[in-house]
Amino acid sequence: MPEGNADPLDAAVRSLALLIGSTPGPVRRARLQHGDLVVEVEWPDGAPLVAMVPAAPPVEADAGLHYVCAPMVATLYLAPSPGADPFVREGDQVVPGQQVAILEAMKMMIPVEADRAGEVVKVLVPNATPVEYGERLIALAVSEG
Repeated sequence: MPEGNADPLDAAVRSLALLIGSTPGPVRRARLQHGDLVVEVEWPDGAPLVAMVPAAPPVEADAGLHYVCAPMVATLYLAPSPGADPFVREGDQVVPGQQVAILEAMKMMIPVEADRAGEVVKVLVPNATPVEYGERLIALAVSEG
């Protein structure tokens, strides 16, 4: 799948891989169920960790707004490097596939791209903030047409 697509299964697999890679010891069992997306990891001591996430990031339309959501748990950066101009500002027009932010997870940088055309109405999360899977990052007034 091309990088930047917000496929929920792909995002869940990446998040599971990051979770397993961040554990200090061996993992006894890992389970990923696609329907209603259940991610479960079990360590040798038998204490399971279960994370339930929706099957897709919540994308709602309120008053014509569309939300660019986090495809995984990570730290959000609004600019390509410290001191650089942000990828987008409120009032900017974006097109599908345009990078609007970047996520860092386990020293991996993952671009966040707009999935619809529109005007950036509000950047909802401050720079260098941890975000959850499906969390709303940027509100867009979607373009008609």
